[in-house]
Amino acid sequence: MDALKQNGISNNQNSVCARYEDLDTSKADELTFPQDLPGKSRAAKPETNDLQSMKKGTIFDIKRFAIHDGPGIRTTVFLKGCPLKCPWCQNPEGQNPDPEAAIRAIPVEEGTGANTDETMGRVVDVKEVMGEIEKDILFYDESGGGVTFSGGEPLAQPEFLEALLNKCKESNLHTCLDTCGYAPPEVFASFADKIDLFLYDLKLMDDRQHQKYTGVSNRLILDNLKALDEPGRRVIVRFLVIPGITDTKENVSAAANFVASLKTLKDVSLLPYHRIASEKYKRLRRKNEMEDVPPPSEKAMRSVQARFESRGIKITIGA
Repeated sequence: MDALKQNGISNNQNSVCARYEDLDTSKADELTFPQDLPGKSRAAKPETNDLQSMKKGTIFDIKRFAIHDGPGIRTTVFLKGCPLKCPWCQNPEGQNPDPEAAIRAIPVEEGTGANTDETMGRVVDVKEVMGEIEKDILFYDESGGGVTFSGGEPLAQPEFLEALLNKCKESNLHTCLDTCGYAPPEVFASFADKIDLFLYDLKLMDDRQHQKYTGVSNRLILDNLKALDEPGRRVIVRFLVIPGITDTKENVSAAANFVASLKTLKDVSLLPYHRIASEKYKRLRRKNEMEDVPPPSEKAMRSVQARFESRGIKITIGA
């Protein structure tokens, strides 16, 4: 439950999350919940075929009962396509904007133990996605949760994302955007006041190093983060700690100095690199360039934390 505390959930909300922590989500589709809850202004919405509901986009997953993607219990929608090509990406199936071929190993107990072809990603419309999101409104309300849009990079599909956000607002749902920040300034600015919480990734401060590892410059990312630095905006900067790449003294000091220079954004979540995506690279028939890179030690994480805190920055350590 430490991750919940890091996300700023109150003790009462923690107890709510605890009640559902062991819930058998495999049967969640069979559960039904009231749409008009006490204390909530959720008027029943008629079936609609409006243009926004028919907007289409490409996703690769919808994760229900998520507790690491913002406050409370959430549904995370993963949109496909990302302008960055980070070798450490934990969702490599989200980089390509189109559905793509992959393989899946069938466990012996389920069949022959052989591999079978599958497709990662599918085209959906807003109505279908909202149908999944709205199944868990009760959990959002009781835990202070909501909906998170992740990827990939959600801003790579701006029209689809905007339509989803508008529908979430119609249902009075808390929204969170997990973003790398790489989007045209006019696109980014158009979403600045439509999101309740930004989870904003910060990786490498040296532009040459950023281009080397991600394939793009970091200037647009830094400029968009500066543009978010206004009173009333809720932003958590997420700094990924990767041994030998982002955890160097120079990079950590530069990142801490940059965040310290901002007027209102002082919350940073340190995310330790891990290897949970190794199997995904195999399924996509891609080389895992980070295969030999170990997760950071606890000592290394505390060292990074100390450098940020020395600049007066509030730190949490994520999962």
